[in-house]
Amino acid sequence: MPQESLHIEDAPGTQPGQRILRLDGALVMTTIFEFQASVRADTSRSLIIDFTGVPYVDSAAIGALVGAYVTRQNNGRSLALVGVRERIHNALKVTRVEQFFRFFDSVSAAEAAPAA
Repeated sequence: MPQESLHIEDAPGTQPGQRILRLDGALVMTTIFEFQASVRADTSRSLIIDFTGVPYVDSAAIGALVGAYVTRQNNGRSLALVGVRERIHNALKVTRVEQFFRFFDSVSAAEAAPAA
């Protein structure tokens, strides 16, 4: 079985205090450590995670996303997910964590939304 890979691009958003993490690849047990490190290192007021290039996630990734949400909420910072495929959205529904996240169709829509 080939090793999964995940590329993470970290970029500033269009608004002050925004960061964008663009993910490309599967977000699974073997790739979540870099993702978690990127999320933990981010100190922005509003973090936008672009899932457009993510074909699937596993339960470890869902746990990492919930962890990112909780940490950011506890510190008064927001988290938005962009371009989440139906397969991933369904996994979030089944695990009953979907309600924690704000979903957007595009990075520009997430950038324009008020931080919650």
